[in-house]
Formats: sequence, C-alpha cells, structure tokens
Amino acid sequence: MNDGPIYIGGLDRSGKTTMQAFLASHPRIAIPYAGSNLWSFFYARYGDLSKEQNFERCLAALLSYSHAVALNPDPDRIRREFRQGPADYARLFALLHEHYAEQQGKPRWGDQSGLIETYAGHLFAADPSAKLIHMVRDPRDRYAASLARAPKGKGRAGGAAARWLYSARLAERNRRRFPDRYLVVRFETMVAQPEQTLRQVCDFLGEEYIPSMLTMDGSPRQRDKLARTAGRAPGTSPLSQDFIGGFRQSLSAGDIAFIQWAAGKKMSQYGYVLDPVAFSAAETLHFWLVNCPANLARMAAWRGREEAHNRLPALLGRRPD
Repeated sequence: MNDGPIYIGGLDRSGKTTMQAFLASHPRIAIPYAGSNLWSFFYARYGDLSKEQNFERCLAALLSYSHAVALNPDPDRIRREFRQGPADYARLFALLHEHYAEQQGKPRWGDQSGLIETYAGHLFAADPSAKLIHMVRDPRDRYAASLARAPKGKGRAGGAAARWLYSARLAERNRRRFPDRYLVVRFETMVAQPEQTLRQVCDFLGEEYIPSMLTMDGSPRQRDKLARTAGRAPGTSPLSQDFIGGFRQSLSAGDIAFIQWAAGKKMSQYGYVLDPVAFSAAETLHFWLVNCPANLARMAAWRGREEAHNRLPALLGRRPD
C-alpha cells in the first residue's frame, strides 16, 4: 500500500469533484469535498516560513479561509508539528490535510485543487510518494458548463481556450517528467466507463479497487448534486453522458469555431473531434475581424495574469474570494 498524498488537478468543470467523490468513498482515502486551492492562494505569498512572523501571518490567513477552516484545523497542533519538519509551504499544507484524514479515520489524504498541476514539481519534491490525477475535459463542454454556472464570467471563449491549453500542456509536460506519478484522465472516459476508470486509478494509486466507490457514499453532497443535475432518482448512478457534447446546444457558432481554431491541434491529441462550423460570408468576416481578435486579446490577457500570479505571488498572487 502507498500512503503518499493524492492530488486531483485540472480546470474547473472538468470532473475533479466527481473524482474526489469516487476516491473519498474508498475506506483508506480522505479528500475534502471542496477544493482547497492552498497552493494557488497561499504558496510563497508570505516569504520564508522559517521566520516566525511570516509563518504566523500565513497561518492566520489560512485560518480565515473557508476551505481551510472546513478541514477543522487545530492551530496549536499545527504550530507544534510544523516546527518538527521542514519549514516550508508544502509541509504546512500537508499538515492540514493529514489532520483532516486522521479525523476521518483514514490513513491516506488527498486534495483536489484547480490548476494544482502548475506546482507538480514542488509537490513531488516535497513528497516523492505523491501521486497526481489530472482531469481533462473537452474545452467546448468545459466552457459551456462554466458559462452555465457564471454567465457573466470573465475571459469568455478566449480566456477559456487559454486556460485549457495551459492545463493540457502542463498535463503532457508533467506526464513526461513524472511518468510513474502522474495520470491523465479524460472526463468523458470517467463518465462513460466509471468502473474501468476507477480500476485504472486505483492501480495507479496502489490501492485495492472497492466496488462501493461507485456509489459515492463518501461524498454525498457531490453524489446528490450530480443526481439532481442529471435528473436521476436517488439510489441510481448519478453519472450522465447527457452533457457530453452539450456545447452544441449552448455555445454560439463563433465560440465553437474560435476554441477549435485556437486549440484544435491539442484537442485532437486528446481524442476530441472537431465539429464543422458553417458561416455565411458576413459571419466569416465578423469572425476574423471582430470575434477572433477580441478572443486572442483575452487569451493574451489570461496568460499574462497567470504568469504574474506564478512569478510574483507575494505581490500579484491570487486571492481567495
């Protein structure tokens, strides 16, 4: 058995929480329902944690963040145990999850966080026994699902394409660098073949496959949410393939065309088939003169912000809502 930490990464609306629901239903694995995003929000923001003042500032910020509070942290225990190991961010974040797993009566902890693949090198350096599962979804469906949740979301199709390409390229790079510790799972495969997918995931994690994982009883909030969304009766499988390809009913032809134009080559590498998009002469002109330039600008803006977040976290890092 491998007791190393389990990370679930990828973009929002890509199946991370569904994978969490499956794995949290394993008798040995504890993964909280809400993504912690500790690395995205707190890594390197407070300087050297070996300095007491910096550590206390970081801990105070963590204790005011709802997703960290949901782990039911014990500040005094964290302070005591933090001093017994490396004085770094990986150690601090791990303590919160270790304590949570202990409260759940399980020996192995996990964390699902958006874009945690950005920090793969740091995760594996901190703990060589760690494993990372990277969820990937058709960028058109992912964008459609994102719009359904936040119709006025920033970035639009350009931002969505930039995010997807960034994550997909990290998946390839990290899989080459850490082949035994990194697994890429397509959302569509997980939904269409859940048992086969979970058997593969358990084999990757060094865990026994437990059929009851399919019931998601370890994460009832996600199970019931999926069942409601899919219109399924309680007690039946909450998974539905109805949302695969649903972008055709919700995205404009211009958005579909742009995402396919910007990310089509990478989409094909992941097995996503491009749709033909028919434009009139006027629509073609609008696409190339208006839609495309605007979305390219949004792509560039997103990439610039992401670069700033990663290079200057103390000054320009992401902040929790």
